[in-house]
Amino acid sequence: MNFQQLNQARQLKAKLDQAQKDLKRMQVEGEAGKGTVKAVVNGEQRIVSVTIAPEAVAQNNVKQLEQLVLKAVSDAQEKAQKAAAQQLKELTGGLKIPGLF
Repeated sequence: MNFQQLNQARQLKAKLDQAQKDLKRMQVEGEAGKGTVKAVVNGEQRIVSVTIAPEAVAQNNVKQLEQLVLKAVSDAQEKAQKAAAQQLKELTGGLKIPGLF
């Protein structure tokens, strides 16, 4: 590896480190039941919060509420995955790097 390639690798690593920090801060919201259940997930796919509207609880249908929570979390995770993949694609120029999306 020559000096120029080494320098490019260092620059890419610095950009990837910054992207990882950005992903931690990124938050994406998913919802279900016409917004009665909302979930927020960060760019690392960690659930940040779940909000349930009182009317969803008032229905006393636990099974339905469980399904709505699962759907909202899944929706948020899917959106976060797409956003993270897009960010990394822009960063790497579409180059496939093992271990990254």
